[in-house]
Amino acid sequence: LASLAAFLAFATGAYRISGNATVEGAVQRAVTAPINGYVKEATLRAGDTVTKGQLIGRFDDRELRLERVKLASQREQYIRQYREAMANHDRAQAEIVSAQIAQSEAQLAQVDEQLARTLMVAPFDGLIVSGDLSQSLGAPVERGQVLFEIAPLNDYRVALQVDERDIAQVALGQSGELTVSSIPGERFGFKVTKVTPVNPAKEGRNFFRVEASLLRPGARLRPGMEGVGEIDIDERKLVWIWTHSFTDWVRLWLWSWMP
Repeated sequence: LASLAAFLAFATGAYRISGNATVEGAVQRAVTAPINGYVKEATLRAGDTVTKGQLIGRFDDRELRLERVKLASQREQYIRQYREAMANHDRAQAEIVSAQIAQSEAQLAQVDEQLARTLMVAPFDGLIVSGDLSQSLGAPVERGQVLFEIAPLNDYRVALQVDERDIAQVALGQSGELTVSSIPGERFGFKVTKVTPVNPAKEGRNFFRVEASLLRPGARLRPGMEGVGEIDIDERKLVWIWTHSFTDWVRLWLWSWMP
């Protein structure tokens, strides 16, 4: 008993706070529909890796091409009218037609820009984390609708869900380790970079979102992987580590019943 009491009084260990963790891309770019149109081709979907400029999908551009042919023919007609007006020395008519030519050229430039946007390309090297249009070929899409989300493969962050009872112990700059379910035998070090005030409720308990940057991302890590993260706090007595949750609950319960 004396040895046990001495051990509990002096033995220390590393105090860590653990929580469910998710691997996210440091940035996440959305590929949206630039125009109202129809999906013509979808070569890639969620889970595929892409390189910068690689084609992801294509919109049906037949209406835009017909519109361009119409505008081009109008411009040629205005150019002929302008030449006739200049030949007849009709300055007023020439100025009117010149304005019509400028308007048609602006409309042509707008259509050309829309035609260029019918090609959906990857903005950088990364992984498509959401979006699958392979089952929606020919389906209408609205301008601004999110079609794909892409995250880089070489820059990650970790989002941890820390219980509100432990959030007071977390501070910026603290280090820790991450283990994901798909690679349980490997540890990934991280450093806490942000403690957000957002505390979503889950299973009847409140959690705070803590963000951390990975120190050495592994080649097999992918955005969306889930696991457990542990944040190193400091060295504390083992008896406190084992019993602080219960003693905190007792202290709070006694305080609530005290007159």
